[in-house]
Amino acid sequence: MTPTMTKACISFRIGVPTWVPDARFHELMTLFEKYQGVTDEVTFFTSETHPCLPLPVIQERAALLAVRMDQVRACGYRSGINHLATIGHHNENLPHSLTGDYTPLTDINGQVCLGSRCPNDEKLRDYITATYQVLTAARPDYLWIDDDVRLYGHMPITAGCFCETCLAIYADASGTRHTQESLKAAFNTGAVEEILRHRKAWLAHNRRMLGRLFTLIEATVHAIVPTMPLGFMTGDRFYEGYDFDAWAKILAGPEHREVLWRPGGGFYSDETLPGMVEKSHQIGRQVSMLPETVVSIQSEIENFPYQRLKKAARTTALESASHLAAGCTGTAFNVLQPYDEPLDEYEPLVAALHRVRPFYDLLAATQGRARPQGLCAAWSKNSFAVGNVSGPDWPDAGGSLMANVTEFLEIGLPAAYHPRDAQVTALAGDAALALSDAEIKALLSRGIYLDGPALTRLNEMGYGEYTGFTVAAYHDTDGIEELLPHALNGPYAGRKRDNRQSFRWWNVPAAELLLTSPTAQPLSRIIDYTGAEMATCTSGVFENVLGGRVCVAGYFPWTLLQTLPKSAQLKAITRWLSRDTLPAYVASYHKINLWVRDIDDTLAVSLLNPSLDDACDIVLLLRTRAKRIIIYDMECGQTIISSEGIDGPYSKFVVPYIPSWRMVLMTT
Repeated sequence: MTPTMTKACISFRIGVPTWVPDARFHELMTLFEKYQGVTDEVTFFTSETHPCLPLPVIQERAALLAVRMDQVRACGYRSGINHLATIGHHNENLPHSLTGDYTPLTDINGQVCLGSRCPNDEKLRDYITATYQVLTAARPDYLWIDDDVRLYGHMPITAGCFCETCLAIYADASGTRHTQESLKAAFNTGAVEEILRHRKAWLAHNRRMLGRLFTLIEATVHAIVPTMPLGFMTGDRFYEGYDFDAWAKILAGPEHREVLWRPGGGFYSDETLPGMVEKSHQIGRQVSMLPETVVSIQSEIENFPYQRLKKAARTTALESASHLAAGCTGTAFNVLQPYDEPLDEYEPLVAALHRVRPFYDLLAATQGRARPQGLCAAWSKNSFAVGNVSGPDWPDAGGSLMANVTEFLEIGLPAAYHPRDAQVTALAGDAALALSDAEIKALLSRGIYLDGPALTRLNEMGYGEYTGFTVAAYHDTDGIEELLPHALNGPYAGRKRDNRQSFRWWNVPAAELLLTSPTAQPLSRIIDYTGAEMATCTSGVFENVLGGRVCVAGYFPWTLLQTLPKSAQLKAITRWLSRDTLPAYVASYHKINLWVRDIDDTLAVSLLNPSLDDACDIVLLLRTRAKRIIIYDMECGQTIISSEGIDGPYSKFVVPYIPSWRMVLMTT
C-alpha cells in the first residue's frame, strides 16, 4: 500500500495544573517555541483525576479551554480536548467528583467501583450528553475520548457491568434472564460448548454496550460541529470484544468524518525496559483492527507518575519509534509533570524528542498505513471467552490465551499482528476454541506452530488428520531437550537445552509426542541427566493434505528459546513453515526486533536492538532481489550497503551496527 502521509502526527497531552495557571501555560508555550517542530498539536486534559467531574466544573474548564486553544492556534499548532472521564475510572478524588443517583460499574459478585459508572444508566447518558455538548461548544480542532471507556480494570473491581440494567438488556438480547449468580454459573460450569456460548454472547453484549455509548457521543458532537474529528484511546480490549473496526465506523458517523485513534498500554519506567517492545506488540495488534480510513494513529506514551528520573529521555524517544514501527503514524506524549510547578527539569526530554522528530517523520512517511508481515499469534475478537475455560472465575480470571511469541520476535523473526498478515501463525492452549472452523482450516492450510495443549485441543475438535502428532504423556521433571539429526536442525544435532523443570517458578511440563502419520518427522527428543531417553519425540514437523505445514513444540515452546542452537532451529522452522515467504529475518545470532512491510514492491524494515549489548554485523535476509539498501539511524544519518549473496529467494545484507536500545530503518 502506498503511504498516505508525509510526516508523523505528534501531540503533547497537557494536564490541568499546567494549562490553567497563566504563568505555567505561557512557560509551556515558550518551551514548545524554543523547540519548534517538536509537536504539531497541543491537547488539553479536562481533569487530573479519573472519576467523572461535576458538570459545573466541566463548564468552567471548557470556557478557559476555548481561550487556551485560541492561544495555541495563534502559535501555529492544532489544539483539542482530551476528555479524561466519560464514565469514570478508579476510586480517586471521590469527594470532589460527580455525585448523585448514578449506577456504579458492578462486577458479577455485586461489588462496585464508585469512581466508574454504568454506560447503560440513562441518567449517566444524560450527563454524558451535556458534557460533550459543553466540550464541543468550546470548538476544539478535535475531541478525544479517553480509555476510561472500557469495562475491565476499573479498580477495585475487575470486570463489569453486571448491574440490574445490564442484566435486563442482556436478557432482551439473549432471550434468557439471569441473576448475577446464575450468569456466573453459566459462564463457568457445564459442557465447554455451553460455557463458550454464554461467554461469547456476553462479549457481544459488551460490544453493543460500548457501540451504543459511541453512538450517543457521535450524535451529540456532530449535531453541534458536523465536521469534528473524534478520537478514542484503547488498549488490548479483549473483554470488551475488540470491536475497534465497528466502533471506528460509529464514531465517523453517517457522514464518514475523520476518526483518530490512540492505542496504548502500560510501560512507565526504565525498570522494565522489555515492556516497551511488548507494548509495541500490543499496539500493533490494536492497529491491525482499524479500518484503513483511520489514518492518524497516535501511540499513547505515558510516563506516569511523571518523575523524570524514572524514565530516560532516550527511552521515551525510542518508545515512540518502536510504536511507529509496530503500526502507528504518530505519537501522543503524556510525559510532562502534573503540577503547577516549573517545567525546567523537563526541557532535556523535550530537547531529546525534538532531535529525533525527523526520524519519526521518516518512519511515518515510509510506512504509511502498510501492515507488518511475518509471525503472528492466532487470536480473534472472541479470544477472551476461552480463558480459564474450566472456570470458576470468568470473567475476572479470564484471558485471551494468545501464544506468547515475544521471544520469537526477539531473535529476529518479523512481527505480524493479524492472521491475515501472517505467513506463520502460533497457536497455544485452548485458543482454537475461539476460532471458527473456517479460521482453523485456514491456519492449518498455511504454516502453524503449536504447543502440546493446542495440539490436543485441535485433535479433540476433529482436526487430527491435519496435525500429524498426538500427546502421549507429559514429563514435569528432569527433562532435557536434545536436537535430533534433521535438516532443520542443521549443524546443531546433538545440542541440548535444559530449562530446569524442577525450578518451580518456570516449570513447564514437556510433551511426549507420538507420530500419527508416516510422513511426520521428529526434531528433538527428551533425555534425563544421565543421557537416558525419556521420550523419543518432543517436537516435530508435518505437512498435511491441505498443503499446510505444522510444527508441534512440546518442550518449553514459548520461553527460554535464546540459545544459539534453539534460535537457529526456530528460524529454520519458521522459514520452512512459511515455504520461504517470510519477508525477512535475522539469520545471525542477535537479539533484534524486526518489523517488515512490502510497500509497492519496496521493503521497509525497522530493526530495534533490545539488548544492553551493541549489535555488530547483523546478517539480515530480505526477500528481495535488490542489490542495495539504505539504512537510516535515529538521527537520519544514512548508510548504503550492498548485498553479499543470495539464499533462495533471499538477498543477504550485513548491517554493520545498531547501538544498544536504538533503532534503524532500512529501505530497499
